[in-house]
Amino acid sequence: MAIVILGISAFYHDSAAALIIDGEIIAAAQEERFTRIKNDPGFPDNAIKYVLEEGGINYNDLSAIAFYDKPLLKFERLLETYHAFSPKGLLSFVMAMPVWIKEKLFIKKLIRKKISRFGSSKIPILFPEHHLSHAASAYYPSPFDDAAILTIDGVGEWATTTICHGKANKITILKELHFPHSAGLLYAAFTYYLGFKVNSGEYKLMGLAPYGNPNSIQTEEFKKKILTELVDIREDGSIILNMHYFDFATKQRMADDKKWEALFGMPRREPESVISQIHMDLALAIQEVTESIIIALAGTAQKITGSKNLVMAGGVALNCVANSKVAKSGIFENIWIQPAAGDAGGALGAAYAAYHIWGKGERKKHGFADAMKGAFLGPQYDDKYILRAIRKYEVGFSHFENFAELTAIVSKKIADGNVVGWFQDRMEFGPRALGNRSILGDPRNPEMQKIINVKIKAREEFRPFAPSILLEDAGLYFKTDFCSPYMLFVESLKDELRNDEPGNYYELGLHDRLYHIRSNIQSVTHVDYSARVQTVSKESNPKFYQLISDFKKITGCSMLINTSFNVRDEPVVCTPNDAYQDFMNTEMDYLVMGNFLLDKRKVQS
Repeated sequence: MAIVILGISAFYHDSAAALIIDGEIIAAAQEERFTRIKNDPGFPDNAIKYVLEEGGINYNDLSAIAFYDKPLLKFERLLETYHAFSPKGLLSFVMAMPVWIKEKLFIKKLIRKKISRFGSSKIPILFPEHHLSHAASAYYPSPFDDAAILTIDGVGEWATTTICHGKANKITILKELHFPHSAGLLYAAFTYYLGFKVNSGEYKLMGLAPYGNPNSIQTEEFKKKILTELVDIREDGSIILNMHYFDFATKQRMADDKKWEALFGMPRREPESVISQIHMDLALAIQEVTESIIIALAGTAQKITGSKNLVMAGGVALNCVANSKVAKSGIFENIWIQPAAGDAGGALGAAYAAYHIWGKGERKKHGFADAMKGAFLGPQYDDKYILRAIRKYEVGFSHFENFAELTAIVSKKIADGNVVGWFQDRMEFGPRALGNRSILGDPRNPEMQKIINVKIKAREEFRPFAPSILLEDAGLYFKTDFCSPYMLFVESLKDELRNDEPGNYYELGLHDRLYHIRSNIQSVTHVDYSARVQTVSKESNPKFYQLISDFKKITGCSMLINTSFNVRDEPVVCTPNDAYQDFMNTEMDYLVMGNFLLDKRKVQS
């Protein structure tokens, strides 16, 4: 009889559901994609409905439900923290308790109530620890039979960082770092102080860091102050935060603004305000400190496991710059990172943990590939469904029986300077669009970064875009020949493809540096000549591969700009209707859904 596990993450941020049958991932999706609420923390009713339907599973066929953390242990941490820091945080404590006592403390009962809409059977509900869920999400779908497992995030129940060893179908927890000492919360505090939103603005902080001057006295001073006043980094990568400066343990904010202003000589940046060099240098300082922590932790993980392979998960594992430093350090021969490394991936990890630990399921062999199916685990819509959606709006369209004819036309339109919404097959699981829910442009066009950021995504101009490149051509552009299907690593552009910086480069303002022509693939070359690369193979995504190949035939360029199909503060599109709405509400030129092509000029006429 099949072992069927439903994994759930919920009630904090980025709720999700995942379905595993006999160790195979069948489906996974974030709730935000259905509700259209960014990082939706609510119970994932829609995601559960989808994964059960995708698997052809009736609720009563489930072997178990796995929730991604232990609420009672988290409540214990909350109580002990407030007690340890009392009388500080009394108001926050008074505000938090009613919610916990009414809802979160009785999550098993709440889950039973919420899940009852799907069936009446008393399915067992399991509660693996938060970091075990992350560890399971990293190890079990990886291509390795033996691996060190490093999980780093803000906080689970008590743990903020864990080092585990995965071997065959078992995970052994070897070391833990406990709250409040957290690399994730340290980085989040700087996200807050630099005017970005915690739990979603960390990408912005990482993108801002390369604008910092690595040779400036100011950057060095910031690093020195971080390392002497805010965090003590031990040789093994464990850290101790100076809680005199942090408020996250007792208040509804990350840091003490006045103390940080006295330390760094600058007030907290107001959201949406001007970004100055002092902000860029502070971003670079914390990015480099974070990298040093992660590299030290990786060294410890290798030392105590003896493994040549590393797998990672937890929100900090989405820091692709740090990931690349670990990969290039030579500590491990191989590294694999869960593409849904944050809390959404916790749903998948919880299901995996339940299957292997509770269900005693054997681990499937993946060969050299991982088990994530390219992260294409969400809903898909056939041409019949797409046609119904288009007809609802009574707009003109072109339909192509031959997909190769469609990609030949679309690649030419991209080469001519148009921006294309690209909607194909199953939606991606995790934060990255990998070629099925993407906005595409020509990386050679020096204006394209500004066009997509400002006119389409409605986000900060400084944020970089990723190149999606044919796997076999990656070495033509970048310093390392590598495979990076999930956009989780950065790579440096080859020296011979770079244009020289002006002598006063770091004296220039943000915009002058941003629009300095650095290479002939300007719109995917960040200010430090790096790029967050996605390699595309014919096996992993044949349709996207064909489109990029056709673009190469026309232009000689083996890549496209690839950014997620959404606008600011909105989740990635899920349905054809979502895609059409974003297409019409932005300055995208064309929309491709399945074998259909919509032209903005014809739609509006």
